[in-house]
Amino acid sequence: MWVSPSILVPLFSFHSHHYGKFAPNVEVTGNILLNGKKENLNSRDVSFVAQEELYLGTLTVKETLTFSANMRLPSKMTKEEINKVVEETIMEMGLENCADTRIGNWHCRGISNGEKKRLSIGLEILTQPHILLLDEPTTGLDSASAFYVIQSLCHIAHNGKIVICSIHQPSSEIFDLFHDLLLLSSGETVYFGEAKKALKFFADAGFPCPTRRNPSDHFLMCINLDFDSITEVLERTQLCLTSSQSTMGMRKSEIRSTLIESYKSSNLMFNTRRKIQQLKLNEEQGIKRYIGSTTTWRKQLCTLTKRSFLNMTRDIGYYWLRIIFYIMIAISIGTLFFHIGTGNNSILARAKCVSFIYGFMIVLSCGGLPSFIEELKVFYGERSKGHYGEAVFVVSNIISSFPFLVLTSLSSGTIIYFMVQFHPGLTNCAFFCINLFCCLSVVECCIMVVASLVPNVLMGIGTGTGVIIFMMMPSQIFRSLPELPKFFWRYPMSYLSFAAWAVQGQYKNDMEGVEFDPLLPGDAKVSGEKVLSLILGVPLNHNKWWDLTALATILLVHRLVLYLVLRFVKRAKSHSLWFCAKKSLHFGKTCLLNNKSSISSRKLAQPPLSSQEGLMSPNLAM
Repeated sequence: MWVSPSILVPLFSFHSHHYGKFAPNVEVTGNILLNGKKENLNSRDVSFVAQEELYLGTLTVKETLTFSANMRLPSKMTKEEINKVVEETIMEMGLENCADTRIGNWHCRGISNGEKKRLSIGLEILTQPHILLLDEPTTGLDSASAFYVIQSLCHIAHNGKIVICSIHQPSSEIFDLFHDLLLLSSGETVYFGEAKKALKFFADAGFPCPTRRNPSDHFLMCINLDFDSITEVLERTQLCLTSSQSTMGMRKSEIRSTLIESYKSSNLMFNTRRKIQQLKLNEEQGIKRYIGSTTTWRKQLCTLTKRSFLNMTRDIGYYWLRIIFYIMIAISIGTLFFHIGTGNNSILARAKCVSFIYGFMIVLSCGGLPSFIEELKVFYGERSKGHYGEAVFVVSNIISSFPFLVLTSLSSGTIIYFMVQFHPGLTNCAFFCINLFCCLSVVECCIMVVASLVPNVLMGIGTGTGVIIFMMMPSQIFRSLPELPKFFWRYPMSYLSFAAWAVQGQYKNDMEGVEFDPLLPGDAKVSGEKVLSLILGVPLNHNKWWDLTALATILLVHRLVLYLVLRFVKRAKSHSLWFCAKKSLHFGKTCLLNNKSSISSRKLAQPPLSSQEGLMSPNLAM
């Protein structure tokens, strides 16, 4: 509901990791009222700041805000207008001193946790939402950083926004900044009203806050039921200390029930219901919505491509380290098969050289998986908030990674080709580099699919390596095509394997038109075509360009698979989690029914409400 600018602090945890996105099996009921009118919320109405925000650590604070603004603000806004919004956001969140500092990652030290949290808030207020939701904004921060984060939220609230955040055990200084307070326990309202009146409410209910105790700590101690069962177990096993006996003889569940009943019969609840009814009858029109064009797909693509390319350029672990390793391996292969020649013994040496090239180059692509996972985490967070879709992400990744894959293929491919002295000719050299480029692109796409399915890097490296080796097995690297078992490995795996088409195409590119020395002196030279068909088992019913076309087709199919996985895998996971949760609930109900009769009905002692160096609540005195 649309109320005056205020900070409402509900002590609860958001079930979802991002606002407004629920699993398909979740049934949402109820009405959303803004100014007493039913409204459908969108990303411009409400923004959500998750507890753990993910960024591209290679970007600066200003760059992060600028890229986000370009992807989300209307396309009709000029560059100067967008830059003005970014500068105002930096000023509002107090990020002027670190605006040009990188956020930081594993190889680059960046901004502090408090500055990261303020950056998270700044990203969400770029679009000037009416309501700002935050999930525990002070988690992981020291007291000073937490205070300045909440102070920034107060400033946002005074500027006409509604700020709602969940928070656990705020300090006394932070608690004094709150305007309104909502206390929830097991889904029931314990208190909802002005924060400064909460102490009086607890005192009137018979549970005053002891002197020198943080009010929020006292509230949580009164309504937290997590330790009732533990105390019960300790008493059943006679391990509960006698010093924990409460002079009040009340369990936390009893205290909670007393507080809930006190709230239901208080004027606070009556006044709250009256305000809600007044809002429902309010004749004022709904909120004033921003009317303007949304960001176009083309602008989102350009912005995301530029950001991704900048991240790849600055992150040495994304491509640069692998390019160095590719060049080192290329030099090693070149020296191992240096000037391989056309002697009779060079036939198998050429085949081994091609196998080594594609075997090592393909497996080395797994080194980019950690960077892929980090980029996908950022994508999931931004997609959940409606910043852009899967198609934009996939296409931007293709464009931004293209120069690095070309550089990798040209540098390593050229070194190998001229050191080994494969089939001479510019066309043959170009084919080898293009073939290597397509092969590496397919592997990169496979690794990205794996990265989108696994929860961490270790599982990703193991799974990715296994998938790549599995796809390499039906190629010419291990056994020739005629020797493969027809069931499964030859049909259909040899046609689905990108490595099979890549190795087969390079065999033809290198040996067609080349004549090798005979095994016995005086015999006729052996043609490359005969070597391909009789020794290597390579079919000659189509040329090498058909192999390259098939490899390029597999690349497009893998890109399509990546798009489908990014689009639908989350929905499949939601159904799986729902099924597991349903089984867990059934199991829990069964255990509860079996154990209910064994639980003692006697009243169990509880720790006293006050345990701070003997400080006791006034109502505990005998």
